[in-house]
Amino acid sequence: MEEQIKVTAEEPKKLNFLEEIIEKDLKEGKIDSVMTRFPPEPNGYLHLGHAKSICLNFGLAQKYGGKTNLRYDDTNPTKEDTEYVDSIKEDINWLGFQWDKELYASDYFDQLYEWAEELIKRGLAYVDDQTQEEIRLGRGTVDKPGVNSPYRDRTPEENLRLFREMKAGKYAEGEKVLRAKIDMAHPNMMFRDPLLYRIKFAHHHRTGDKWCIYPMYDYTHGQCDSIEHITHSICTLEFDVHRPLYDWFIETLGIYPSHQYEFARLNLTYTLMSKRKLLELVQKGLVAGWDDPRMPTLCGVRRRGYTPEALRMFCEKIGVSKRDQLMDIQLLEWCVRQDLNARSNRYMVVQDPLKVTITNYPEGQVEWFDCPLNPADPEGASRKVPFTRELYIDRADFMEDAPKKFFRLKPEGEVRLKYTYIIKCEEVVKDAEGNVIELKCTYDPSTRPGAEGPWRSVKGTIHWVSCEHAAEIELRNYDRLFTQANMNDIPEDKDYKDFLNPDSLIFGTGYAEPALLEDASGIAVQFERTGYYFKDPDSTPEKAVFNKTTALKDSYKPE
Repeated sequence: MEEQIKVTAEEPKKLNFLEEIIEKDLKEGKIDSVMTRFPPEPNGYLHLGHAKSICLNFGLAQKYGGKTNLRYDDTNPTKEDTEYVDSIKEDINWLGFQWDKELYASDYFDQLYEWAEELIKRGLAYVDDQTQEEIRLGRGTVDKPGVNSPYRDRTPEENLRLFREMKAGKYAEGEKVLRAKIDMAHPNMMFRDPLLYRIKFAHHHRTGDKWCIYPMYDYTHGQCDSIEHITHSICTLEFDVHRPLYDWFIETLGIYPSHQYEFARLNLTYTLMSKRKLLELVQKGLVAGWDDPRMPTLCGVRRRGYTPEALRMFCEKIGVSKRDQLMDIQLLEWCVRQDLNARSNRYMVVQDPLKVTITNYPEGQVEWFDCPLNPADPEGASRKVPFTRELYIDRADFMEDAPKKFFRLKPEGEVRLKYTYIIKCEEVVKDAEGNVIELKCTYDPSTRPGAEGPWRSVKGTIHWVSCEHAAEIELRNYDRLFTQANMNDIPEDKDYKDFLNPDSLIFGTGYAEPALLEDASGIAVQFERTGYYFKDPDSTPEKAVFNKTTALKDSYKPE
């Protein structure tokens, strides 16, 4: 089980273990420059776990003046598509990185095939006719050695003929495979004659129908790294048992000695990072698509309003570890708020409206108040906010039987309407059922900010909008997709879908000041005193749609 940890807001800068390795390699002259790669399989959309890998691979190369290749692991044509290829490039660019070369494992199919023939000729690979199940059983267990395939002692000449016939399409899928001949009793089960090629009659998104045999990941990855002279092949921790086999192929073929290093993958509370399970959510309609703002995909969090700056901040704060950790999603949300608080524009939006009529304010009069877009930059841009006789406030900002420390609006109580005047509640209007439907208030003209005379203050300040000028908008209030913190620790008798949060999306309506609809900042805005919201692509000229990015405040603080 992963250890759940929190990360401090400010930690002393120190080298992580990968930086220590790189600096040692450079100092000792083992390498002249750093070359990394980001190798996604184009069978789905990138998620937050990939963001950590992207920031690490590109970030290390940038720090040490090196380069990073984008290389697609496109060896399984039945699951891959150009849709995913394009989305991966878009996500990397959005995060703020640019690759040196765009490459594909399929670029090296001819070379990989030649190396496979070389292994066959050297007696280090053979064609096996066993079924997938027979091969699995023959590998043994951790405590029990495997048994040799009955086809293991075929001559190199026969294996070469059969392999070429596989390539020519003579055999059906599953009828034959090519395996390395290593050691069926090896303590590392990866060495028990691993598969190198399998037959797949599938159209490849780049090579078309040229190939009907495709190389396996363990045979492909290290050699691709070697061809590109990758100095530091950085993978997640589950590939540590693959590393000796990675080295074996490189050493056996006598090619450039790329080396693999492993770090702990990102595990996040209330989140799943399994492509297979995320795909199931999409296919079963449990979410609106890969870019559903509840999804941990990069296109999903982008649509929710998370910024690349916030994700890079998050990846820097969680650091690089060699042990599995369960990171608190509140740290990610904290990073989002930190970034947006400094940069986002502010607007007033009322979500549960209660009408306020200012009885001593002239009918038909409109005042336009000049209000800062971001109070952190008082000399910066501003927006015009209309003030009229009839306003909306949020219902939660009024209480008829208010406790002593309730500093918002109450009968005979005063409050300041943000940026404008102090008003006093003179009368509460109710309907036949006793529900409060309107407040009749008076305003004090002398309390306008900037007015001459002594400044009068009250303890409460609330937001508001003009009834006449308010724009009705659709709100999509998103929450966490799952109810269980550690989604990697589900009881065996449960399905991960049992923990879907039924309240992960709640639709609402808001009434916004008109300047909101003119915002062209391109990032999430702050609904004052409420939270951060991002304009959704579903918006139309008739109605804007805003997705809740994150709450305005949270009790969580990095220690």
